[in-house]
Amino acid sequence: MELAGNTRISGIPACSCLAGRQAAGRLRSPDAPTFQSESRLSQRRTSGLGRRRIKLVIFDLDGTLIDAYDAIVESFNYTMRKIGIRQRSYQTIKRAVGWGDRGLLCPFVPEDKLGMALKIYQTHHKNSLSKYTRFLPGAKEVLRYLKNRGYQLAVASNRPKDFTQIVIRKLKLKHFFDYVLCGNELKRAKPHPDILLKIIRKLAIKKKEALYVGDMTIDVNTGKNAGIRTIAVTTGSSSRRELAKLKPFILLKNVSGLVKMLS
Repeated sequence: MELAGNTRISGIPACSCLAGRQAAGRLRSPDAPTFQSESRLSQRRTSGLGRRRIKLVIFDLDGTLIDAYDAIVESFNYTMRKIGIRQRSYQTIKRAVGWGDRGLLCPFVPEDKLGMALKIYQTHHKNSLSKYTRFLPGAKEVLRYLKNRGYQLAVASNRPKDFTQIVIRKLKLKHFFDYVLCGNELKRAKPHPDILLKIIRKLAIKKKEALYVGDMTIDVNTGKNAGIRTIAVTTGSSSRRELAKLKPFILLKNVSGLVKMLS
């Protein structure tokens, strides 16, 4: 659930506003597998995932496992009030999530105020995140199920590391994950494949042994760029139609569908 502020893709501005985000999504690895929408998947292919010996499931965080939208909206509009800019609706802010803190603010804040806005937002967000973050329905049970079945689990989030750790502490997630990697720990965040490729290298996993689960078009594109099968869920910032258009490997209503797929 985000493009780091210093990331540049084919001349895209560092702040990665809407046009840049759309262009960034077109990056594609030549060895990426064929992705299909849910409606085109046979029951045989879906159930066959477990037999392929998937060893690692990598999760995006916001909109996939957790709901932090109330915290984000609270911090966003607090920031707008402080710098004298019009506040935005819940839905508008939710749709802007996924590109990191700078990417969230830059479509709404003049460049000369962006640095100040970022400081205000991040200071406020430390408290709002602790107060308002919660699991999405069924997410904790899915993590427990997969962990008990021996799968390695990881997080690939464009959320800054400090805030990711707040979420992990708040929801007591640390024991579930073998590795957590955030966009600001890399030179290039999603949709570049670096975040996924570093995780599989760290855990000594082959691409065909991994799945990536995310809620946004940026996640589907990241998986394609990395050549890793990507499962999209409709619990986050991108609509079902937007996700289906990119043809993820599988499209699910929520992460609970993983239990049936991998059982």
